[in-house]
Amino acid sequence: MCTYLTVKDVVDGSAKGPGGAWFHVSDVTVYFDHPVHAMAEHTVNIDLADPSKGPAARVALELTADSARRLVAAIQLALDAAAAELTL
Repeated sequence: MCTYLTVKDVVDGSAKGPGGAWFHVSDVTVYFDHPVHAMAEHTVNIDLADPSKGPAARVALELTADSARRLVAAIQLALDAAAAELTL
């Protein structure tokens, strides 16, 4: 069942998009809904974008709930392994 909850936030990073070009990402949108492409009933959808560069400056992920949880855990482990002064 879709939650209809959409979480938007500001991020600072880079993403590799169509054609292999890197671009700055400034916005993230996360929601749980029906996927467009993934072969699953529902997915956690993550969009990283730079709206100032138009709709093509976007990278989208559609992850199963289990995969999304694994991604969150992997990110947490990577951050925990880094020296504290590097993650400020």
